Amino acid sequence: MSAEPSISPLASPGQQTGAGGGALRRLGRRLRGVDAGRYAVYVGFLAILILFSITLSDEGFTSSRNLLNILEATAPITVMAVATVFVLGAGEIDLSIGAVVALASLVAALVMRETGAAVLGVAAGLGVGAGVGLLNGILVTRLRLPSFLVTLGTMGLVTGLAQRITNLESIPSVIEPFNDVFGSGELLGVSTLIVWTAVAVAIGHYVLRHSRTGAHVLASGDNADAAQVSGVRVGRVKTGVLVASGIAAAFAGLMYTANLHGATYTLGSSDLLTVIAAVVIGGTRLFGGRGTVIGALVGSLLLGIVDNGLILSGFSSSEQMIAQGAIILIAVALTLREPAR
Repeated sequence: MSAEPSISPLASPGQQTGAGGGALRRLGRRLRGVDAGRYAVYVGFLAILILFSITLSDEGFTSSRNLLNILEATAPITVMAVATVFVLGAGEIDLSIGAVVALASLVAALVMRETGAAVLGVAAGLGVGAGVGLLNGILVTRLRLPSFLVTLGTMGLVTGLAQRITNLESIPSVIEPFNDVFGSGELLGVSTLIVWTAVAVAIGHYVLRHSRTGAHVLASGDNADAAQVSGVRVGRVKTGVLVASGIAAAFAGLMYTANLHGATYTLGSSDLLTVIAAVVIGGTRLFGGRGTVIGALVGSLLLGIVDNGLILSGFSSSEQMIAQGAIILIAVALTLREPAR
């Protein structure tokens, strides 16, 4: 009798195809669940950098001096963006940062001019930022007022004070050690503006990702009631992030003053939207619960590259604003999309 043909233990071709199709479907579901907005800023950064590197090679876009100019120009924005990640991550917003930049820089310059002491000027400038941040925090947490309205009000108050204390006059910064340390000097051949940026990003990233404070911030922004029940002091967290935001804005004012060798009431006047755009483009959720300091850094650099590239391309100021607005709208639309479920 002839032997029966052996039966393979493997599945039939149809079954194999079905298994493969199931794997593909599972992969497809996983890919659909990926929040592409979290990575949009990195892709966009590389795409725009490559585009300008190719199209503006003759204009010196990729020269070391120009790239350093971008890093230095975005340094104060990045410092404020780091603090804004915490503010938005906690479910709040601070509209007063641009006004704090001007007032803190003017107060610091005035104190240094009158006393000749850089330490006192720095302390006074940072004290202004901390004071405004504390006022915002108390009004938000104690009186339970919306941070949008509170900081909108303090923005007007601080702007008026900045214009009032000097009668719209600029104040020179003549203490060279202060200028060198906070803006126009170098440390081991690296601009102090870039050094301060690196320090702010490193501290912000560590605190947000590797400390209990960062976890409490994001928990407060995600669900304040649940965080409160879990033992998180939500009021203290929100006050803390607003104070940090004020201090960061004041520090940015010191950086501007040292780099420009003077302070004026117009410093920081256009920084608010740039900072918020950089943070949201970078992947921080506008309504709290999610934040990324590295993303904010990349978002700030992305906007700085766009500014620099458009200037080198010969765009007029109005055309630059149109292009920047379009880029921000596209980036924000991508980052604010919720992942598919």
